Amino acid sequence: MDYRIELIFVPVSDTDRAKRFYGEQLGWNVDHDHQVSEALRFVQVTPPGSACSIAFGEGLSEGEPGSLRNVQLVIDDADAARAELVANGVAASEVDEQAWGRFVTFADPDGNRWTLQQLPDYGAQA
Repeated sequence: MDYRIELIFVPVSDTDRAKRFYGEQLGWNVDHDHQVSEALRFVQVTPPGSACSIAFGEGLSEGEPGSLRNVQLVIDDADAARAELVANGVAASEVDEQAWGRFVTFADPDGNRWTLQQLPDYGAQA
């Protein structure tokens, strides 16, 4: 039996602001923006190359806006990812060098925190 994570709900306080942040600033694909009912709006975005999307909107999450912590995305180049974030006006941490990878963190406008990890080149180790 395979288990695949396909959707993570992100609690936000302002759906339009979150859509601009994830879609325009981060450059993630906006897959859906659907007003299901007066009380329910569903927005889904997907990071480039990801099999897992995120969703936010009105009436979707009982979580407190900004309460999501440290969802981790794997990237090819931490320096390039950080430079792209900063160029797009996103406050990103410096690259944190660890034996198990290189990390960059940032938060969305509500304070939901994301971690980017550049995996180590295990083939280069003796």
